[in-house]
This record gives sequence, structure tokens and C-alpha cells, in this order.
Amino acid sequence: MSSEERPPSEGEHVVSEETVEQVLRHADANLKSSLDRLLQLLRIPSNSCDARYAPQCRDAAGWIANELSSIGFEATVRPTTGNPMVVGHKRQTAGPHVLFYGHYDVQPVEPLEAWEADPFNPQLKKQASGDTHIVARGASDDKGQLLTFIEACRSWIAVTGHLPIGVSMFFEGEEESGSPSMDMFLEQAGDELSADVMLLCDTYLWKDSVPAVTIMFRGILEEEIEITCAGRDLHSGAYGNAARNPIQVLAELIASLRGINGEVAIEGFYDGIQDLDKDVKEALLKLDFDADQFLNSAGLSQSAGDTAYSVLEQIWTRPSCELNGIEGGYYGAGLKTIVPSRALAKLSFRLVDGQDPDKIRSMFRAHVRARMPSDCKVKFTGLGGSRAAVLSPNNQYLALARAALEQEWNCEPVLIGSGGSIPIVSVVKHRLGLNSLPIGFARSDNRHHSPNEKYDLSSFKKGIRSWIRILAELSKCGIDGVGCAAGSSATGDAAVLGA
Repeated sequence: MSSEERPPSEGEHVVSEETVEQVLRHADANLKSSLDRLLQLLRIPSNSCDARYAPQCRDAAGWIANELSSIGFEATVRPTTGNPMVVGHKRQTAGPHVLFYGHYDVQPVEPLEAWEADPFNPQLKKQASGDTHIVARGASDDKGQLLTFIEACRSWIAVTGHLPIGVSMFFEGEEESGSPSMDMFLEQAGDELSADVMLLCDTYLWKDSVPAVTIMFRGILEEEIEITCAGRDLHSGAYGNAARNPIQVLAELIASLRGINGEVAIEGFYDGIQDLDKDVKEALLKLDFDADQFLNSAGLSQSAGDTAYSVLEQIWTRPSCELNGIEGGYYGAGLKTIVPSRALAKLSFRLVDGQDPDKIRSMFRAHVRARMPSDCKVKFTGLGGSRAAVLSPNNQYLALARAALEQEWNCEPVLIGSGGSIPIVSVVKHRLGLNSLPIGFARSDNRHHSPNEKYDLSSFKKGIRSWIRILAELSKCGIDGVGCAAGSSATGDAAVLGA
């Protein structure tokens, strides 16, 4: 085995600045090839929300496994009860070992007529700014972003013959449909995925030229309720007044979920919520967040949330209860004069540190049952849930990653929150005891889950370069007093990165 082929031995994993620059130059010189590979992946319609696309999801998994194998990873496609996982390893004898997560599945494309071109025939659209938009379903969420990491590894291996640290990767094909196969997969493969920290790239930049590390994710609880009153739809002339109307029962119930100041009115809902870490709160206060612009961009002029908190606090640090959809009665053309027999609603709760999804589910169902008329029935269907994740800003992995981002972007990366949820962050913490470091390069206008989703070529390039630098910086763990102990704790049960 030549010196280029063998992995570095103990003490050899320290990376020189000259080597980093060589790897960066390789990535820049081969950007077109990287883009060509992204376009290949985008052409595979790996929609996990429709079982008819299961063969295409398998194709996408196979494509990724082949690419990993081509750069020296031990890569395999792992069957599950649903779409397959892809697992790849390239281990080293020195330095930390990281696990990178991404998802190759995509959202449905409907409404198809709103797309300017075939969603799975990626378009390259030059912009007046000089940038290029890569327009396709999955361009940013998450195929383009996951490929930034693979391409960074490709350049490291092409230039040096190895990676500066050990790397494992795993990619799922059901993230967009609730990850139903994840629990069983982690039970079977959890030991194989052991690492010092998990990296993922499914988040956003703070501004177009300002990188960010997401230090908090809200958890989620999804519920469906069905209320049935009469045994059949009734004539509103014959039964009106006398018959209980389930739509009215549902409307009154929905109204009872929020208080006069916008707070959630479920009994005990706020019990156990932890105070925000003071360092995290200070980091958020430093952000230049324009609440009016945020609301105006959605066609709104005022917040409907808890008036005791700012808009940024409402969407990042406070729990919420939202009605996602209702169904009941007749809503076709014209009028059908009935008292319907049933009404249905779908709701989601965004949860924060200290809230247990199972306890919130019990509180919600008790709230509903207490308000149900005696001659009505209610059926509950749980649609999923996960805990919140709060990251401490004092972890050395985070410090090294931020240093690498600052080198690449020539500005200090910010710490941000997310009103949304990435369940894998919480799942790997609680099932595998594995901390996470979420870094993303999507822009706020990338239209995730919407028609004409796009990814900026400049972000794709900067993402590759950023991961090259991050891998180099993480190789410093345990050297010259840099401590990067795995598994340290932070605030509450939902902590992801510890101090």
C-alpha cells in the first residue's frame, strides 16, 4: 500500500494549511463535475410520500451507495420495511470519528402546474447577480446539501488519499414521510453508527452571505381528532336545532385551545418548560431580526402568538398549537342542507425543551374529552412526535466548526434557532446518545416543499468548501489542549450539544 493509499497513523491527522488549500483548489477546479453529479441525483424522482415511487427511491439509494464506493467508502444499501438506508464508512486510526446524516427522498411536486419546468428535469437559470439557480425538486432539500459533504470528502481523498478524520455516513429515504423505518433501523444498526458527533446539512444560512449553526429545534406532536354525533347525515330542516352538529362542536373545541393573548390554553401545557440558556438567549438577541419584514413577507401585519414574547421568541423558543386542516359536511358546489354526522381536524404542536410529547398528547386528549357533549364520540389518531433539541453554544466541536466557517465566509457565523423540527437530531441523542452539529447552506428563498424549489450554485460551492475546512478543523480535537469529549450534557433531556 502506498503512502497515499494508507490511512494516517496516530499523530498524522493534523492537517497543514497548505494541504487544506490544495483540497479547496481541487474542489473549485472540479465544481462542474460535482454539479453534474447533483443533476444526476436530481433526475431521480425519489418521492417517499407516494408508494408508487418506491423503485425510484431504491434507485436514489443505489446511486448514493455507488458514489460513496467510488471514493473508497465501504458503502451498502440496507433494506428496511420501507425505503432503504445507505450506510458508508471510511474509518481512521486517529482523531475523532463523525457521522454524517442526510435524506435522499423528496416532497411531492404538486401542484405540478405551478412548476416552470419538469420538477425532475433540473434547470440551470442564470441570475442578474451572476449566480445560477439549480431548479428541481430536492435541489436544496436535501440532495444538494447532502452532496456538499460527499463532494468535500471526494476532494480530500483525491488530493491526500484519505480523510483528515474518520467519517461514516447514513442516508434515509423516508424523512419527508415521517421516517417510519428509522426506529427499527437504529435498533439494528445503532452500534455500527457510533461516532463522536453527528453532522447534518438540512438547515439554513442566516443571510445569503452569513453562515449559521442551528442551536435549537422545536419538537413536534401531530394529532388527528374525529368527532361523530348522529349516526348519519341529517336533513337540516327536519333535525336542525335538535341535532348536535359536530362541526360546531369542533369549532368550539378549536377556539378553546388558545387564550385571549394567544397563549395555548391546554391545562398543564407549559409545565416543565426550561428557561433558555443565558448564552443562547444572548446569541439570539444579537441577531438583526426584523419582525415586521418577516410577517409582511407572508402577507401579514401582526403576530397572533403569545403577546408576552417577541416574534422571534414565539417561533423559536416557545411552544405552539396550530390547526392544520379541517374536514366535515358538504363543501361542493351549491348547497346541501344537512346536519353532518362527523367532523375531523388535524393539529400539530411545536414543543420546546422540557415538554414530553407523550404527556402533551395526554393533556390535549383530556382537554378534548372534558369538552365533548355526552351524545358525541371522539376518535384520536396519533400521527407522530419527537422532543425538542437545544444545543449549548459551549461545545468544542461547535467552536471548531464555527472557526472553519469564519475562515470560509470571512465573517463570524451566527447561532440561530428553528421553529421547525428535525426529528433525527432528537432521535439519535436519545437512542444512540449521540450529539449533533447541524450546519446548512440553504437560503431562505429556496422554496423548500414548494414549486420551483432551487439551490444556489454559489451556496453549493461554498458548502463543499465549508465542509472541507470543517473536517480539517475537527482533526484538531484532542491536540494542543483542544478537548472534544463526546456525549457531554447540556440543558435538559432534549439537549443535543453539551458544554
